[in-house]
Amino acid sequence: MTTSTALLLADLVGVAVFAASGASAAVAKRLDLFGVVFVGFVAALGGGIFRDLVIDEVPPLAFADWRYATAAAVTAAAVFWLHPQLARLRTTVLVLDAAGLALFTVTGTLKALDVRVPAVGACLIGMLSGIGGGLGRDLLTGEIPVVLRREIYAVAALAGAVLVAVLHGVGQGGALPLTAAALLVFGLRLVALRRRWTVPVAPMRPPRTRDPGPGPRW
Repeated sequence: MTTSTALLLADLVGVAVFAASGASAAVAKRLDLFGVVFVGFVAALGGGIFRDLVIDEVPPLAFADWRYATAAAVTAAAVFWLHPQLARLRTTVLVLDAAGLALFTVTGTLKALDVRVPAVGACLIGMLSGIGGGLGRDLLTGEIPVVLRREIYAVAALAGAVLVAVLHGVGQGGALPLTAAALLVFGLRLVALRRRWTVPVAPMRPPRTRDPGPGPRW
């Protein structure tokens, strides 16, 4: 299997799992069939569209290759019809989301490196490729985006992107090293969920009340 074929398969798998995650969130919000498919499409392809526009790959693959849009739409529609069975599989949805995050982060970083984007920029593009779909999903369903909350999500994507850049820099860009980078993102996300790891947030102090002083004398 060539590298281009492997990247295509990884992209399509990522599209499918993110579409399933987005469609599940839309079903939970009681959207209609079109709404579920649309949210699934955005969740699946939003990060990839951002990636392609940044690296000047126009039109983005989501529009240029029918397989991407088809994979997203078919997966989202399947979730719409099968949601009674999937409603009890919240853990499965979280696992799918972690898998999509890992796959899109790795492929996004690698594509940026292949067009000679510097390592730091490639890492940022890879991270945003991974979290872009989830960001769009949460905004469309009226949720505070996961990437802005305390959960280890964007941090996991950034760690995987950095590993891909390091491996690429030392000439280790084969399937096995890239799989290891994807497993890092996937494992870090799942372990963080399991152990409830969080990113620190600023402490909120209660407002200080001014001492009114002694009351009036009568």
